[in-house]
Amino acid sequence: MKVLHTSDWHLGRSLYGRKRYDEFISFLDWLVDIIAAEKVDVLLVAGDIFDTSTPSNRAQQMYYRFLCRVSATCCSHVIIIGGNHDSPSFLNAPRDLLLALNVHVVGSMMAQPEDEVIVLRKDDIPKAIVCAVPYLRDKDIRTAEPGETFEQKHEKLIDGLREHYHAVCAQAETLQQQYRESGLGTLPIIAMGHLFTAGGKTVEGDGVRELYVGSLAHVDSKAFPSSIDYLALGHLHVHQQVGGNPSLRYCGSPLPMGFGEALQQKKVLLVEFNEEKHIREIPVPCFQQLVRISGSLENILRSLETLTEEESSAWLEIEYTAAEHQGNLREHFEEIIDSSNMEILRIKNRQVMDRVMQSRSDEETLDDLDVMEVFNRCLDAFEVPREDRQNLLTIYHDVVKEIQESDDYAQ
Repeated sequence: MKVLHTSDWHLGRSLYGRKRYDEFISFLDWLVDIIAAEKVDVLLVAGDIFDTSTPSNRAQQMYYRFLCRVSATCCSHVIIIGGNHDSPSFLNAPRDLLLALNVHVVGSMMAQPEDEVIVLRKDDIPKAIVCAVPYLRDKDIRTAEPGETFEQKHEKLIDGLREHYHAVCAQAETLQQQYRESGLGTLPIIAMGHLFTAGGKTVEGDGVRELYVGSLAHVDSKAFPSSIDYLALGHLHVHQQVGGNPSLRYCGSPLPMGFGEALQQKKVLLVEFNEEKHIREIPVPCFQQLVRISGSLENILRSLETLTEEESSAWLEIEYTAAEHQGNLREHFEEIIDSSNMEILRIKNRQVMDRVMQSRSDEETLDDLDVMEVFNRCLDAFEVPREDRQNLLTIYHDVVKEIQESDDYAQ
């Protein structure tokens, strides 16, 4: 049985206001071709199918069109779990209908652990067992209590995550034993998840959010039962192993989510279960080149001229880092690339970014800040004493998480 592991599509995501629908369509077309060429039996999508909980009509159209196309290929099963960017209600709404296409959707934690266990069959014969564990929200696995410390919250979150995986995998182990006793041999157990593991790598500008309060609940590899033959994870956009274990993997996002990922070779993972397990990385083509240019004015101009001579069609992020003040940077750069197919999406002026917090500038935008930086600026602006800040930061984290995890489709 061949299993293809993908995650973090983020359909509908834009980059500094630039829509990326053409890239998403190209990726999904390529993925259908790979499924057919590699004779893939099972497609796993480990969360963050959409970039927001209220995806656009066009993002939805791409999603359903893709699922219909995959159902007409050799792929017998598609298993989709919800990520922290997804609306559980939105993903779950067509679940029964999609099941007719052998598309299994688990948008949020189910009432019973056995409801997250899926038996994969080929020619009506059980071939593998999947523990389809979606993104586990704070409220799913932890009961908040007044006066809890950060450490107590962390301990309860880790315990909740570990207990849920062990409960779901216990159901899979029971099925595995039953099939073994019936003469089908030992079926592999494949687990899925959408979470942040300890030591996980991220890059600047990838949009990866902390999942719980602050940086709590980065899960150690020991939290996952040893019965798992392969763990297909989503959330982190850099493909990587967990704790050095080649069977515990993030495949990463198929498209660079920001310029910090521009030089990464994106991949999907093909896992083949025969007598032995074999894992192969399949490179994803670059559908839109992203180029980050940084340095003095002379260096930037030289790089732009080189790209123009190469007839590049890249999207550009330019960071001016020299100490000398330069006005009208955008006009200067746009003039250089005027006859090319390149497009400047963002210009960062290090002079502006290094100014003191209270300084105002027309060049500084919210793109230069994240939600924590905005709140810290508010604390500074109102001269909140340092000893009062930790409690306010904890409350603020809780509010931000509640907003991020709100489900606009739930009734």
